[in-house]
This record gives sequence, structure tokens and C-alpha cells, in this order.
Amino acid sequence: MRSGEVLALTTSDFDFIENTISINKNYARINNEDLILEPKTAKSKRVIDIPKFLCDMVQEYISQLYDLKPNDRIFPITKYYLNHEIDRSSKKAGIPKIRVHDLRHSHASLLINSGFSPIVISERLGHENIETTLQTYSHLYPSTKDKVIEKLEFLYQK
Repeated sequence: MRSGEVLALTTSDFDFIENTISINKNYARINNEDLILEPKTAKSKRVIDIPKFLCDMVQEYISQLYDLKPNDRIFPITKYYLNHEIDRSSKKAGIPKIRVHDLRHSHASLLINSGFSPIVISERLGHENIETTLQTYSHLYPSTKDKVIEKLEFLYQK
């Protein structure tokens, strides 16, 4: 998810039976005012399947929040604070700092490396069209020229 999508999440966005998160809004802080806005694009509105372990972690986290109402943000922080905490944690761990958005890229890279199609990844990331996904991540797709030739040779031999 984009950081604004994460920061806009409420408990009502989670379906702990189906193991999904509904992305339907975006958080922004403008002129010291917290705003809940429409997502970046029409395709940004989506439902993401998540693993059971993540549902369990989110439920545990939510259970520790005091007096949380269904439409309260579960991460009542700003993008600035989130970046500050990543910077602080990176220094403490002695590792290079990454941007919050880089976690999104890492997820996409993991999915590509695991063999998922660009269509699945595009839908999961909420890209407006598959071209965005391909332009952003095409360098990560392994070359399949050799496999094409092998397959054609195999089919010819049959």
C-alpha cells in the first residue's frame, strides 16, 4: 500500500474472516489539518488479500488500542512521523535508511521474484493500468529468451 493508504486504515477496513483489507481512502496532512481523501486513482480502490498471520498481527495490535471506534484510524500518526521513526530505527539498527514507499517496491519485487504475473501485481498495487507496473518493474523480470527457444525446439521435436 501507499503510505497514505496505510495511515488511513480503520478497523472497518479489515475483514478478519476473509483475510482482506479494503483500500478506499487516503490520509494526508495539509496545513496542520488531518484529511481523509479519495485514493490516488480509481484503481487504487481495491481489496487486498492478506495472509492469516498478518490478520492475527493486526488483530493483536488493534486489541491494544484504547477506546478505538470502527472509523478511527488505527495508525494515528503522520507521514512525517512515520519517516522519522524509520530513520531513527535504521540508525539504531545500523542499516541504510529506506523510504516508506521502498517497502511497497520491495513487496512488488518479492512478488515478481516469486513468479507472479504483472496483472496480479498491478491489481495488488492499485496501479491505474498494467503499463505502470511494467514500466516500473520490467527490469526485475528475468529474461525468458532462452526458455522461448527451448520450448520451440521441444515443440518442433514432437
